[in-house]
Amino acid sequence: MILNYKITRTVAALCASILASCATIGSSHSESTPTSDVTVAQSELRHEANGGHAAHRTSLSSHLPTVLGEVHIVAVGDVMMHVDVVQASKNQDNGFGDLWADVIPLFKNADIAFGNLETPVAPESGKKGQPFMFNAPENLPTAMKASGWTVLSTANNHAFDQGAKGVKETVDRLNAAQLITIGTGESKIAAEQTKVLEKNGVKIAFIGFTDIFNIDLDNKATAPWVRRLELDSALAAIKAARQQADAVIVSIHWGDEYHHEPNMRQRQIATALIHGGADVVLGHHPHVLQPAEVIDTIDEAGNRHTGLVIYSLGNFISNQDRMYRADLFPVAAGDSRDEIALQFTLSKVRQPNGSEDMILGEVVYEPLWVENNWNEAHASKDVKRNIHITRIRDAIEKTWQELDQLTDPIEGPKLIVDDKQRRSTILDKQEYLRTLLLRKGRIASIVGSAFEAR
Repeated sequence: MILNYKITRTVAALCASILASCATIGSSHSESTPTSDVTVAQSELRHEANGGHAAHRTSLSSHLPTVLGEVHIVAVGDVMMHVDVVQASKNQDNGFGDLWADVIPLFKNADIAFGNLETPVAPESGKKGQPFMFNAPENLPTAMKASGWTVLSTANNHAFDQGAKGVKETVDRLNAAQLITIGTGESKIAAEQTKVLEKNGVKIAFIGFTDIFNIDLDNKATAPWVRRLELDSALAAIKAARQQADAVIVSIHWGDEYHHEPNMRQRQIATALIHGGADVVLGHHPHVLQPAEVIDTIDEAGNRHTGLVIYSLGNFISNQDRMYRADLFPVAAGDSRDEIALQFTLSKVRQPNGSEDMILGEVVYEPLWVENNWNEAHASKDVKRNIHITRIRDAIEKTWQELDQLTDPIEGPKLIVDDKQRRSTILDKQEYLRTLLLRKGRIASIVGSAFEAR
Protein backbone atom coordinates (compact mmCIF):
# COMPACT_ATOMS: atom_id res chain seq x y z
CA MET A 1 0.00 0.00 0.00
CA ILE A 2 1.25 3.43 -0.80
CA LEU A 3 0.88 6.90 0.54
CA ASN A 4 -2.24 8.66 -0.69
CA TYR A 5 0.02 11.59 -1.53
CA LYS A 6 1.52 9.67 -4.41
CA ILE A 7 -1.89 9.21 -5.97
CA THR A 8 -3.32 12.63 -5.28
CA ARG A 9 -0.25 14.75 -6.01
CA THR A 10 2.14 13.13 -8.42
CA VAL A 11 0.01 10.77 -10.49
CA ALA A 12 -3.07 12.97 -10.44
CA ALA A 13 -1.07 15.99 -11.53
CA LEU A 14 0.39 14.06 -14.43
CA CYS A 15 -3.01 12.68 -15.37
CA ALA A 16 -4.50 16.14 -15.35
CA SER A 17 -1.93 17.42 -17.80
CA ILE A 18 -2.37 14.35 -20.00
CA LEU A 19 -6.15 14.68 -20.08
CA ALA A 20 -5.82 18.32 -21.02
CA SER A 21 -3.51 17.35 -23.85
CA CYS A 22 -5.89 14.65 -25.01
CA ALA A 23 -8.55 17.31 -25.61
CA THR A 24 -6.23 19.11 -28.02
CA ILE A 25 -5.25 16.03 -29.99
CA GLY A 26 -8.81 14.94 -30.59
CA SER A 27 -9.15 12.17 -28.04
CA SER A 28 -12.59 12.09 -26.44
CA HIS A 29 -14.41 9.99 -23.87
CA SER A 30 -18.00 9.97 -22.67
CA GLU A 31 -18.64 11.27 -19.18
CA SER A 32 -18.52 8.67 -16.40
CA THR A 33 -18.84 8.48 -12.66
CA PRO A 34 -15.65 8.77 -10.56
CA THR A 35 -15.99 5.10 -9.62
CA SER A 36 -16.15 3.92 -13.20
CA ASP A 37 -13.10 5.97 -14.24
CA VAL A 38 -10.76 3.45 -12.65
CA THR A 39 -12.44 0.54 -14.44
CA VAL A 40 -12.32 2.36 -17.76
CA ALA A 41 -8.65 3.21 -17.29
CA GLN A 42 -7.78 -0.40 -16.40
CA SER A 43 -9.72 -1.65 -19.42
CA GLU A 44 -7.90 0.75 -21.73
CA LEU A 45 -4.51 -0.18 -20.30
CA ARG A 46 -5.29 -3.87 -20.75
CA HIS A 47 -6.43 -3.23 -24.31
CA GLU A 48 -3.24 -1.32 -25.07
CA ALA A 49 -1.15 -4.10 -23.56
CA ASN A 50 -2.79 -6.44 -26.07
CA GLY A 51 -1.74 -4.25 -28.96
CA GLY A 52 -4.67 -1.83 -29.36
CA HIS A 53 -4.45 1.94 -29.78
CA ALA A 54 -0.69 1.98 -30.26
CA ALA A 55 -0.80 5.43 -31.88
CA HIS A 56 -2.86 6.81 -28.99
CA ARG A 57 -0.34 5.46 -26.47
CA THR A 58 2.54 7.03 -28.34
CA SER A 59 0.91 10.45 -28.43
CA LEU A 60 0.25 10.33 -24.69
CA SER A 61 3.80 9.31 -23.88
CA SER A 62 5.11 12.51 -25.39
CA HIS A 63 3.34 14.43 -22.60
CA LEU A 64 4.83 12.38 -19.75
CA PRO A 65 8.01 13.32 -17.90
CA THR A 66 11.02 11.10 -18.50
CA VAL A 67 12.47 9.46 -15.40
CA LEU A 68 16.21 10.14 -15.35
CA GLY A 69 16.89 8.28 -12.13
CA GLU A 70 15.36 7.45 -8.79
CA VAL A 71 16.66 6.73 -5.32
CA HIS A 72 14.97 4.52 -2.72
CA ILE A 73 15.71 5.58 0.87
CA VAL A 74 14.90 3.94 4.19
CA ALA A 75 15.12 5.86 7.47
CA VAL A 76 14.95 4.69 11.07
CA GLY A 77 15.21 6.48 14.41
CA ASP A 78 17.42 6.44 17.48
CA VAL A 79 20.12 3.78 17.81
CA MET A 80 20.50 3.76 21.61
CA MET A 81 23.35 1.99 23.39
CA HIS A 82 21.80 1.29 26.77
CA VAL A 83 23.81 -1.13 28.90
CA ASP A 84 21.29 -3.92 28.33
CA VAL A 85 21.40 -3.39 24.56
CA VAL A 86 25.16 -3.87 24.58
CA GLN A 87 24.78 -6.95 26.79
CA ALA A 88 22.13 -8.38 24.48
CA SER A 89 24.55 -8.03 21.56
CA LYS A 90 27.16 -10.03 23.48
CA ASN A 91 24.64 -12.84 23.93
CA GLN A 92 24.19 -13.23 20.18
CA ASP A 93 26.33 -15.23 17.78
CA ASN A 94 26.63 -12.31 15.35
CA GLY A 95 26.68 -9.49 17.86
CA PHE A 96 24.79 -6.31 17.11
CA GLY A 97 23.66 -7.54 13.70
CA ASP A 98 21.43 -10.15 15.34
CA LEU A 99 19.55 -7.44 17.25
CA TRP A 100 18.13 -6.05 14.00
CA ALA A 101 18.60 -9.02 11.66
CA ASP A 102 14.96 -8.89 10.52
CA VAL A 103 15.42 -5.34 9.23
CA ILE A 104 18.71 -5.83 7.40
CA PRO A 105 16.97 -6.74 4.11
CA LEU A 106 15.19 -3.36 4.19
CA PHE A 107 18.53 -1.58 4.55
CA LYS A 108 20.32 -3.60 1.91
CA ASN A 109 17.51 -3.31 -0.63
CA ALA A 110 17.57 0.48 -0.32
CA ASP A 111 19.95 2.79 -2.14
CA ILE A 112 20.50 4.78 1.07
CA ALA A 113 19.79 3.75 4.67
CA PHE A 114 19.66 6.47 7.34
CA GLY A 115 19.63 6.38 11.14
CA ASN A 116 20.32 8.58 14.16
CA LEU A 117 23.27 7.21 16.12
CA GLU A 118 22.56 8.48 19.63
CA THR A 119 25.81 7.48 21.25
CA PRO A 120 29.51 8.22 20.97
CA VAL A 121 31.79 5.41 19.86
CA ALA A 122 34.84 6.39 21.86
CA PRO A 123 36.37 3.43 23.70
CA GLU A 124 39.84 5.03 23.66
CA SER A 125 39.12 8.64 24.62
CA GLY A 126 35.99 8.07 26.70
CA LYS A 127 34.76 6.17 29.73
CA LYS A 128 32.57 3.09 29.95
CA GLY A 129 28.97 3.80 29.02
CA GLN A 130 26.47 4.24 31.81
CA PRO A 131 22.86 5.46 32.14
CA PHE A 132 22.43 8.83 30.42
CA MET A 133 26.13 8.95 29.44
CA PHE A 134 26.50 6.58 26.53
CA ASN A 135 29.54 5.02 24.89
CA ALA A 136 29.33 2.22 22.35
CA PRO A 137 31.89 -0.56 21.87
CA GLU A 138 34.33 -0.39 18.98
CA ASN A 139 32.58 -3.13 16.99
CA LEU A 140 29.38 -1.11 16.50
CA PRO A 141 30.46 0.83 13.36
CA THR A 142 31.46 -2.27 11.40
CA ALA A 143 28.25 -4.02 12.48
CA MET A 144 26.16 -1.08 11.25
CA LYS A 145 28.02 -0.95 7.95
CA ALA A 146 27.61 -4.70 7.46
CA SER A 147 23.90 -4.32 8.18
CA GLY A 148 23.47 -1.86 5.33
CA TRP A 149 23.43 1.59 6.92
CA THR A 150 24.79 4.38 4.72
CA VAL A 151 24.27 7.73 6.47
CA LEU A 152 24.21 8.39 10.21
CA SER A 153 23.30 11.57 12.03
CA THR A 154 25.66 12.05 14.97
CA ALA A 155 24.28 15.48 15.92
CA ASN A 156 22.17 14.89 19.02
CA ASN A 157 22.03 15.58 22.74
CA HIS A 158 24.37 12.69 23.51
CA ALA A 159 27.09 13.69 21.04
CA PHE A 160 29.27 15.19 23.80
CA ASP A 161 28.70 12.37 26.32
CA GLN A 162 32.39 11.48 26.06
CA GLY A 163 33.65 15.01 25.62
CA ALA A 164 35.07 16.78 22.59
CA LYS A 165 37.63 14.06 21.99
CA GLY A 166 34.80 11.55 21.95
CA VAL A 167 33.11 13.47 19.12
CA LYS A 168 36.24 13.22 16.98
CA GLU A 169 36.87 9.57 17.80
CA THR A 170 33.26 8.71 16.95
CA VAL A 171 33.43 10.36 13.54
CA ASP A 172 36.83 8.81 12.84
CA ARG A 173 35.62 5.30 13.69
CA LEU A 174 32.41 5.62 11.68
CA ASN A 175 34.22 7.04 8.67
CA ALA A 176 36.82 4.25 8.90
CA ALA A 177 33.91 1.82 8.58
CA GLN A 178 32.83 3.75 5.44
CA LEU A 179 29.77 5.22 7.09
CA ILE A 180 28.83 8.81 6.24
CA THR A 181 28.27 11.09 9.23
CA ILE A 182 26.40 14.39 9.34
CA GLY A 183 26.19 17.12 11.96
CA THR A 184 29.45 16.57 13.87
CA GLY A 185 33.12 16.81 13.01
CA GLU A 186 36.64 17.56 14.16
CA SER A 187 35.88 21.26 13.64
CA LYS A 188 32.98 23.61 12.99
CA ILE A 189 33.69 23.54 9.26
CA ALA A 190 33.73 19.74 9.23
CA ALA A 191 30.53 19.47 11.28
CA GLU A 192 28.69 21.83 8.96
CA GLN A 193 29.78 20.12 5.77
CA THR A 194 26.97 18.99 3.49
CA LYS A 195 27.43 15.38 2.40
CA VAL A 196 26.35 14.58 -1.16
CA LEU A 197 25.73 11.03 -2.35
CA GLU A 198 25.12 10.10 -5.96
CA LYS A 199 22.94 7.06 -6.58
CA ASN A 200 21.41 6.01 -9.91
CA GLY A 201 22.24 9.34 -11.49
CA VAL A 202 20.61 11.35 -8.66
CA LYS A 203 22.58 13.51 -6.23
CA ILE A 204 21.18 13.60 -2.68
CA ALA A 205 22.50 16.12 -0.14
CA PHE A 206 22.35 15.38 3.60
CA ILE A 207 22.57 18.05 6.32
CA GLY A 208 22.42 17.35 10.07
CA PHE A 209 21.45 19.50 13.08
CA THR A 210 20.55 19.17 16.73
CA ASP A 211 18.20 21.50 18.58
CA ILE A 212 19.06 19.93 21.96
CA PHE A 213 22.26 19.60 23.99
CA ASN A 214 22.87 17.79 27.27
CA ILE A 215 26.42 19.13 27.28
CA ASP A 216 27.42 21.98 24.96
CA LEU A 217 31.15 22.04 24.28
CA ASP A 218 30.94 24.12 21.10
CA ASN A 219 33.49 26.59 22.40
CA LYS A 220 36.14 26.78 19.68
CA ALA A 221 35.52 26.57 15.94
CA THR A 222 38.74 24.62 15.36
CA ALA A 223 37.83 22.00 18.00
CA PRO A 224 35.33 19.11 17.68
CA TRP A 225 31.90 20.56 16.99
CA VAL A 226 28.22 19.58 17.03
CA ARG A 227 26.01 21.56 14.67
CA ARG A 228 23.25 23.53 16.36
CA LEU A 229 19.91 24.17 14.65
CA GLU A 230 19.62 27.85 13.73
CA LEU A 231 16.98 28.61 11.14
CA ASP A 232 18.86 31.23 9.13
CA SER A 233 22.00 29.13 8.80
CA ALA A 234 19.90 26.05 8.02
CA LEU A 235 18.12 27.85 5.19
CA ALA A 236 21.46 29.08 3.85
CA ALA A 237 22.82 25.52 3.99
CA ILE A 238 19.81 24.20 2.09
CA LYS A 239 20.14 26.89 -0.56
CA ALA A 240 23.83 26.06 -1.03
CA ALA A 241 23.09 22.32 -1.09
CA ARG A 242 20.60 22.78 -3.92
CA GLN A 243 23.48 24.06 -6.04
CA GLN A 244 25.30 20.76 -5.48
CA ALA A 245 22.49 18.22 -5.50
CA ASP A 246 19.14 17.31 -7.02
CA ALA A 247 17.46 16.80 -3.62
CA VAL A 248 18.14 17.86 -0.04
CA ILE A 249 17.44 15.79 3.09
CA VAL A 250 17.66 17.48 6.49
CA SER A 251 18.11 15.54 9.73
CA ILE A 252 17.11 17.27 12.99
CA HIS A 253 17.31 16.15 16.61
CA TRP A 254 14.42 18.06 18.20
CA GLY A 255 11.07 17.99 19.94
CA ASP A 256 9.75 17.06 23.37
CA GLU A 257 10.60 13.65 24.78
CA TYR A 258 7.71 11.16 25.01
CA HIS A 259 5.28 13.55 23.30
CA HIS A 260 3.51 12.24 20.21
CA GLU A 261 2.62 15.67 18.86
CA PRO A 262 5.29 17.97 17.43
CA ASN A 263 5.56 21.29 19.20
CA MET A 264 5.03 24.67 17.55
CA ARG A 265 8.76 25.19 16.98
CA GLN A 266 9.05 21.89 15.12
CA ARG A 267 6.08 22.71 12.88
CA GLN A 268 7.24 26.24 12.10
CA ILE A 269 10.79 25.16 11.31
CA ALA A 270 9.65 22.20 9.20
CA THR A 271 7.46 24.47 7.06
CA ALA A 272 10.27 27.01 6.72
CA LEU A 273 12.78 24.34 5.67
CA ILE A 274 10.47 22.86 3.04
CA HIS A 275 9.68 26.37 1.79
CA GLY A 276 13.44 26.97 1.68
CA GLY A 277 14.05 24.00 -0.60
CA ALA A 278 14.38 20.91 1.59
CA ASP A 279 12.77 17.81 0.08
CA VAL A 280 12.66 15.68 3.23
CA VAL A 281 13.00 16.44 6.96
CA LEU A 282 13.84 13.48 9.19
CA GLY A 283 13.19 14.15 12.88
CA HIS A 284 14.30 12.25 15.98
CA HIS A 285 14.78 12.62 19.76
CA PRO A 286 11.34 12.20 21.43
CA HIS A 287 11.90 8.40 21.76
CA VAL A 288 8.35 7.88 20.54
CA LEU A 289 6.80 8.25 17.13
CA GLN A 290 5.37 11.53 15.90
CA PRO A 291 3.29 12.16 12.75
CA ALA A 292 4.48 12.40 9.19
CA GLU A 293 3.04 14.84 6.71
CA VAL A 294 3.49 16.24 3.23
CA ILE A 295 3.91 20.03 3.06
CA ASP A 296 3.12 22.02 -0.08
CA THR A 297 4.69 25.45 -0.43
CA ILE A 298 5.36 28.07 -3.09
CA ASP A 299 8.99 29.16 -3.35
CA GLU A 300 10.27 32.70 -3.94
CA ALA A 301 10.16 32.19 -7.70
CA GLY A 302 6.50 31.19 -7.54
CA ASN A 303 7.17 27.50 -8.13
CA ARG A 304 5.35 24.85 -6.18
CA HIS A 305 7.57 22.78 -3.89
CA THR A 306 6.47 19.69 -1.98
CA GLY A 307 8.35 18.10 0.90
CA LEU A 308 7.99 15.19 3.30
CA VAL A 309 8.36 15.62 7.07
CA ILE A 310 8.48 12.93 9.74
CA TYR A 311 8.62 14.76 13.07
CA SER A 312 9.99 11.77 14.98
CA LEU A 313 11.04 8.34 13.77
CA GLY A 314 10.97 7.03 17.35
CA ASN A 315 13.59 4.68 18.76
CA PHE A 316 15.24 2.07 16.61
CA ILE A 317 16.93 -0.03 19.30
CA SER A 318 16.78 0.70 23.03
CA ASN A 319 15.99 -0.72 26.46
CA GLN A 320 13.15 1.70 27.13
CA ASP A 321 9.70 0.49 28.25
CA ARG A 322 11.38 -2.85 29.01
CA MET A 323 8.75 -3.98 31.55
CA TYR A 324 5.77 -3.41 29.23
CA ARG A 325 3.24 -6.21 28.91
CA ALA A 326 0.03 -5.72 26.96
CA ASP A 327 -1.97 -7.68 29.54
CA LEU A 328 -0.78 -5.55 32.46
CA PHE A 329 -0.09 -2.06 31.15
CA PRO A 330 -2.00 0.51 29.08
CA VAL A 331 -1.02 0.63 25.44
CA ALA A 332 0.86 3.92 25.91
CA ALA A 333 3.31 2.20 28.27
CA GLY A 334 4.94 0.49 25.29
CA ASP A 335 5.28 3.54 23.03
CA SER A 336 9.09 3.73 23.22
CA ARG A 337 9.28 0.26 21.69
CA ASP A 338 7.16 1.25 18.68
CA GLU A 339 9.05 2.27 15.58
CA ILE A 340 8.89 2.43 11.83
CA ALA A 341 11.13 1.99 8.85
CA LEU A 342 10.13 4.94 6.68
CA GLN A 343 10.67 4.26 2.99
CA PHE A 344 10.41 6.81 0.22
CA THR A 345 11.49 7.35 -3.36
CA LEU A 346 12.90 10.52 -4.88
CA SER A 347 12.72 10.59 -8.67
CA LYS A 348 14.60 12.92 -10.98
CA VAL A 349 12.56 13.61 -14.11
CA ARG A 350 12.75 15.65 -17.27
CA GLN A 351 9.51 17.46 -18.06
CA PRO A 352 8.20 17.65 -21.65
CA ASN A 353 9.41 21.26 -21.82
CA GLY A 354 12.99 20.11 -21.11
CA SER A 355 13.21 21.27 -17.49
CA GLU A 356 14.36 18.89 -14.76
CA ASP A 357 12.46 18.32 -11.54
CA MET A 358 12.37 16.10 -8.45
CA ILE A 359 9.24 14.13 -7.60
CA LEU A 360 8.47 12.63 -4.22
CA GLY A 361 7.12 9.26 -5.26
CA GLU A 362 6.18 6.25 -3.21
CA VAL A 363 6.17 6.80 0.56
CA VAL A 364 5.40 3.86 2.84
CA TYR A 365 6.36 2.72 6.30
CA GLU A 366 6.81 -0.66 7.88
CA PRO A 367 5.76 -0.97 11.54
CA LEU A 368 8.43 -2.45 13.81
CA TRP A 369 8.47 -3.53 17.44
CA VAL A 370 11.37 -3.94 19.88
CA GLU A 371 11.16 -7.31 21.59
CA ASN A 372 12.59 -7.22 25.12
CA ASN A 373 12.74 -10.14 27.55
CA TRP A 374 13.50 -8.05 30.66
CA ASN A 375 10.63 -9.64 32.61
CA GLU A 376 11.73 -13.19 31.83
CA ALA A 377 15.42 -12.46 32.45
CA HIS A 378 14.71 -10.94 35.84
CA ALA A 379 12.46 -13.85 36.79
CA SER A 380 15.20 -16.38 36.08
CA LYS A 381 18.98 -16.06 36.17
CA ASP A 382 19.18 -18.74 33.50
CA VAL A 383 17.57 -16.49 30.89
CA LYS A 384 19.98 -14.29 28.94
CA ARG A 385 19.04 -10.77 27.98
CA ASN A 386 17.51 -10.58 24.53
CA ILE A 387 16.56 -7.35 22.77
CA HIS A 388 15.78 -7.44 19.08
CA ILE A 389 13.61 -5.84 16.43
CA THR A 390 10.62 -7.56 14.88
CA ARG A 391 8.81 -6.70 11.68
CA ILE A 392 5.25 -6.63 12.97
CA ARG A 393 3.53 -7.72 9.77
CA ASP A 394 5.70 -10.84 9.42
CA ALA A 395 5.38 -11.66 13.12
CA ILE A 396 1.58 -11.46 12.97
CA GLU A 397 1.44 -13.77 9.98
CA LYS A 398 3.84 -16.26 11.58
CA THR A 399 1.95 -16.27 14.88
CA TRP A 400 -1.41 -16.85 13.16
CA GLN A 401 0.08 -19.82 11.33
CA GLU A 402 1.49 -21.26 14.55
CA LEU A 403 -1.86 -20.86 16.31
CA ASP A 404 -3.66 -22.53 13.43
CA GLN A 405 -1.37 -25.54 13.75
CA LEU A 406 -1.47 -25.70 17.55
CA THR A 407 -5.27 -25.51 17.71
CA ASP A 408 -5.77 -28.06 14.97
CA PRO A 409 -7.12 -31.28 16.60
CA ILE A 410 -4.75 -33.43 14.56
CA GLU A 411 -1.63 -31.28 14.06
CA GLY A 412 -1.64 -29.70 17.52
CA PRO A 413 -0.93 -32.89 19.53
CA LYS A 414 1.84 -33.77 17.07
CA LEU A 415 3.61 -30.50 17.81
CA ILE A 416 3.15 -30.59 21.60
CA VAL A 417 1.99 -33.89 23.04
CA ASP A 418 1.19 -32.69 26.57
CA ASP A 419 -2.25 -31.06 26.60
CA LYS A 420 -1.48 -28.70 29.48
CA GLN A 421 1.73 -27.50 27.89
CA ARG A 422 -0.01 -27.05 24.53
CA ARG A 423 -2.79 -24.97 26.08
CA SER A 424 -0.20 -22.82 27.85
CA THR A 425 1.68 -22.29 24.60
CA ILE A 426 -1.53 -21.34 22.81
CA LEU A 427 -2.39 -18.77 25.47
CA ASP A 428 1.12 -17.27 25.29
CA LYS A 429 0.93 -16.98 21.53
CA GLN A 430 -2.55 -15.47 21.67
CA GLU A 431 -1.28 -12.83 24.08
CA TYR A 432 1.72 -12.15 21.82
CA LEU A 433 -0.59 -11.79 18.85
CA ARG A 434 -2.72 -9.36 20.83
CA THR A 435 0.39 -7.33 21.62
CA LEU A 436 1.42 -7.16 17.97
CA LEU A 437 -2.05 -6.08 16.85
CA LEU A 438 -2.18 -3.41 19.55
CA ARG A 439 1.21 -2.03 18.58
CA LYS A 440 0.36 -2.05 14.87
CA GLY A 441 -2.80 -0.05 15.54
CA ARG A 442 -0.99 2.31 17.88
CA ILE A 443 1.68 3.05 15.29
CA ALA A 444 -0.90 3.70 12.57
CA SER A 445 -2.81 6.11 14.82
CA ILE A 446 0.31 8.18 15.44
CA VAL A 447 2.00 8.25 12.04
CA GLY A 448 -1.14 9.59 10.40
CA SER A 449 -4.06 8.50 8.24
CA ALA A 450 -2.44 9.80 5.05
CA PHE A 451 0.20 7.08 5.40
CA GLU A 452 -0.37 3.37 5.25
CA ALA A 453 1.73 0.44 6.39
CA ARG A 454 3.31 -1.81 3.84
